[in-house]
Amino acid sequence: MSSIVLNALRRKALCRFRTFIVQPRPTVLVSREFRENGGLGNSYVGQRKHMREEFSLLEATHHDADRFGTLLPQVDEPETPDEGDLREEEFLQKRTLQRQRFSVRQYADMIKDHLTNNRIQEAIGVVEVVMKNDRVKPSNYHFNLLIGGCSRVGYSKKAFQLYNKMKQHGLKVTGGTYTSLFNACAMSPFPADGLKRSNQLREVMLETGYDPNATNYNAMIKAYGRCGDLKTAFQLVDEMMSRQLPIATDTFNFLLQACISDHEHGFRHALLVWHRMHRMQVTPNRYSFNLLLRCVRDCHMGPIETMEECIEQILSNSIESPGSEMITRSEKSTMDDTLDNKVAEPMAIQTNIIKRLQSEGVPDLLSPNPHLGNLVKLAEVRKPEDRLLLLGGFAKVLSEMVKCGVEPDIRTMTELLDVIPPTYVAEKHILTMIKQLKLRCDIDFFNILIKKRSMRFDYECAKDVLHMIEAANLEPDIVTYGVLALGCQTQDEARSLLKMMHEVDVRVNIQILGAMLRQGCARRNFRYITEILNIVKRERLMPNEQFLRHLEEFTKVCEKQDREYDSKPNKKDREEFKTEYNRYRIHLEAWREHKGLHGLALNQALGIVRSHPWAQFKEPQAAGYEEVKNPKLRHKKKKLHYIQKIDLDAISNGEEKNNAETKKRLIS
Repeated sequence: MSSIVLNALRRKALCRFRTFIVQPRPTVLVSREFRENGGLGNSYVGQRKHMREEFSLLEATHHDADRFGTLLPQVDEPETPDEGDLREEEFLQKRTLQRQRFSVRQYADMIKDHLTNNRIQEAIGVVEVVMKNDRVKPSNYHFNLLIGGCSRVGYSKKAFQLYNKMKQHGLKVTGGTYTSLFNACAMSPFPADGLKRSNQLREVMLETGYDPNATNYNAMIKAYGRCGDLKTAFQLVDEMMSRQLPIATDTFNFLLQACISDHEHGFRHALLVWHRMHRMQVTPNRYSFNLLLRCVRDCHMGPIETMEECIEQILSNSIESPGSEMITRSEKSTMDDTLDNKVAEPMAIQTNIIKRLQSEGVPDLLSPNPHLGNLVKLAEVRKPEDRLLLLGGFAKVLSEMVKCGVEPDIRTMTELLDVIPPTYVAEKHILTMIKQLKLRCDIDFFNILIKKRSMRFDYECAKDVLHMIEAANLEPDIVTYGVLALGCQTQDEARSLLKMMHEVDVRVNIQILGAMLRQGCARRNFRYITEILNIVKRERLMPNEQFLRHLEEFTKVCEKQDREYDSKPNKKDREEFKTEYNRYRIHLEAWREHKGLHGLALNQALGIVRSHPWAQFKEPQAAGYEEVKNPKLRHKKKKLHYIQKIDLDAISNGEEKNNAETKKRLIS
């Protein structure tokens, strides 16, 4: 009843209001003299005019007395919307309900998922976009995850930007943050920039009074070592000793990484670091041996005189009783001689060294009791296999691993394969050892084997490795075809390899074509090179730096030969060379124009084809993640995986059965 009475009162009030608006006002008669004299006439007329304009803006949308209706102002909309209204509308559209917001752990899981799948841009977007739109403040845990992810891929610039944002938010910088930042400097593709950032970060640690722990020191040693500042890397180890921090195998491994960065003197540094481990009674692990073998492959030993002094110091220190010092005076003098050009000649215990050299036979600078044996000339040590011989050879490295309680893996055998003599006998010895150790080969080992045989022009044996890959139940990858391309000396061989790739649905890349181009340039086969250029154009590939350098060097060789033919018109094969060279030059100019490199010098062309190493992290992945948040999935529990009891006998029987079937298939 109350609602009925209320509606009746509303209708009555509305009728009275409409009567007041619609009914005409009574006319007021005013004399002309009164209006002309300016009495109340002008004021009243202006008031009436204002009332008419005001009521004309209102319109009764409904004339039914039983309906209230609306009175709308007839005002034009503004041409430009108000900025405040736009911001409010945007806020309301993007506002996330409290029940739909993720927890701190869920945001962290999103970041981890992106980093696991190498989606760097999407992982950064969780903090910079998603959490910002959700009005959720990130914690230092989120920033540490992102900084760690950027550091692992060498994205040092973004890692330090996140570090600065972390400080702007007033979040606590932890020891893990510093470790990740130094790791970003170590993995940076720009060593000079990484060294600069490392120095700045180290100053920040000193200013804030942060006391680094052993993990921080290891990260600093890795950063300075990989960026080329070996002196600071070794000084940090001395600083660790002064602070009585534990120096474990990992610290020496980072020092070995620092030695690898010095391609001119790294082998000598590695020997000094290795024997420091022996004196401090630190047992090397498998990674230590792999790093030492990498240093044997990539690094030289520097000047002969300095290397001789280094060996004398190693031998003299091994004869003395082992001390607890990190670095002896004799080693310190050699390190300063290498890094600061300071020469020192330790002359102690020369007689004992001579006696040892006379009594021993094969060189051995790997064991705790090193010797040179009957080595005649140190100047003959130039190649990786020669440096391996100084360590005692292939067998000595494996025996030393056994003494240290380290089992070699396939990565160790791959490193050894890279430094053994380039002969079939040495490779067979490696394969026999792998069989004895019952190691399972991976595709990387076979790729190195193909490359080693191709580099010594043993292309038939390189192709035989494909049968080994098949027998090992492996499949060739893109690197396999790349090293096989090193053996494509003719167009027919190149076409055969490309056909093989097409059959297994593997797309050719510029690296494979560059390897074929290298062979074509070495053979001076113009038609082979022209076909490679056509493939690059057809496949819409962009040449890389090595590809352009091959073309530039081949062009210089052709120009030199062309000038020789011009000076000797009667020389044999002149006309054939001129014809082929002119045809190739015309085709090359058309190809360069198609690639946008026409008329550019080599440095200018390299600037165009080079891609920035961080460009890949600024572009989101094409697919792989659904950005729309689903509240129903938030409460989904993680599946629990239980490790069930494994029947080892059944597995071994199954493996024997598979091996028997494989052998039977190969024999047939």
